[in-house]
Order: sequence, then C-alpha cells, then structure tokens
Amino acid sequence: MGALPVEGREELKRTNEIKMAIPLLATIDITGKVVTADALLTQRQLARYLVKRQAHYHFTVKGNQPRLLEDLQLFFKERGAPDFTEVAPADHGRIEDRKIWTTTELNLYLDFAHVGQAFVIERHFTHKKSGKHTQDVAYGITSQTPDQADAQSVLATNRGHWSIENSCHYILDWNYDEDRSRIRTGHGPENITRLRRFAIGIIKNKGVHQSVRSVAQKMRQLTRNVRLVFDYLRMTENSCANTLRG
Repeated sequence: MGALPVEGREELKRTNEIKMAIPLLATIDITGKVVTADALLTQRQLARYLVKRQAHYHFTVKGNQPRLLEDLQLFFKERGAPDFTEVAPADHGRIEDRKIWTTTELNLYLDFAHVGQAFVIERHFTHKKSGKHTQDVAYGITSQTPDQADAQSVLATNRGHWSIENSCHYILDWNYDEDRSRIRTGHGPENITRLRRFAIGIIKNKGVHQSVRSVAQKMRQLTRNVRLVFDYLRMTENSCANTLRG
C-alpha cells in the first residue's frame, strides 16, 4: 500500500490512505495471511480489524507512533547478539547483511492491540567500488508469536514487504516516468496513480499464470493496441471462447 501523491495536500493524502485500507481488505480473503504495512498504516484500528478477520499484521514503527517507537528504541538500545543474521548476495554493486532481534517481553506493556512480538532490524551495506559502509535500523511489531514466526521468518516477511513496495515504486518511476508527470491539479495525480497501480497489479497477477517475463515487457506489448488489451483481459468473445475451449 503505497502513498498516493496528492499535490500540495499531504494531510489529505495520509488520511485517505488510512481510510482506504480496511475497505480494500474487506474485498479480499485474508484468513491466515500476514498483512504487511509501512509506518503510515501502523494503526490500532487496522490491527484489531486484521486479527478479527483471522489474519496477522506486520507493521513498521516510525515517528507517527512516537510513544511506541520510543518504547522499542529504549528496549533494544542494548541489543547483544542478534537472533538471526543473513548475508544477501551482492546486488547493485553492494553487499548487504541483515540482523534481527525479537522480543515478547513488551507484549503486555506496549499500548497496541494483539502484539505477538516486537523486533528491530539492522541492515548493513558495503558498497563494492568505494568500500563505503552504511547502516539503517527499522523497528516493528507483529501479531505473530514466536511459535508462529521465528526471527528468520519475521525478517523474511519484512524483506518481502519492502521488495514489493520498492518494485512498485520502481515500475511507476521507470515505466510511467511518474516523477515527471504533468498531471498536477485537483484529484488528477491521485487518480492516475491509482489507475497505474491497478494496471501493474493486473499484469503481475496474470503473470503468475502466464509467461510474462516482466511488467515492462507486457506494457510494451499492449501499448496503443486496444484490441490486444481486450484479448489480454479476456474481454472479447474470441478470447473468452478460446479460454473455454482450452
């Protein structure tokens, strides 16, 4: 669930995204699923809703929940040895290793619904050409208990969330050149981003069942060809007939 760019209306953008989360999830079967979200959607109401739907949450904690963040920072200040460490293969000219610490000691203390464990993740980056080292730290909470998700699983869920998030932002920027969009007035920026994300979602979903090498490749095939788009979406009589015969 990424941010919706509403020109000059940051407060409205945040409010809309929070209000959209539950109605969107209401249309999806999330039983037994882990729903991940960035800090904007780390909200008590959403946490209660997900658990009521028999799903789990995995939330990032940042400054919009100041007390929650302070509690996690204080507890994990002296971390000791990590619960799990992994080193990722070199990618984009850098080597990355990730460390995670988890705890259940804050479950009853934190002012947040259904906490199963809290965690902190350190990411260390070594840039191969320059040898420069950088680091970032991310705090979070999840409704999954250690029996349901150990430290390695929590780290994998966190990485999966950001892989999807970064992938979507990359496609929007690279294929749609969204950062240079000239649509700037009224609800135009918000609406066009929704349409673009909807299109990306359709192609990614269908790519699971079809030989789609990349979203960019499929976009190039479909661009400016309305009939091909209709066939791809199974919206023509011929395409539906072929599907039934197959």
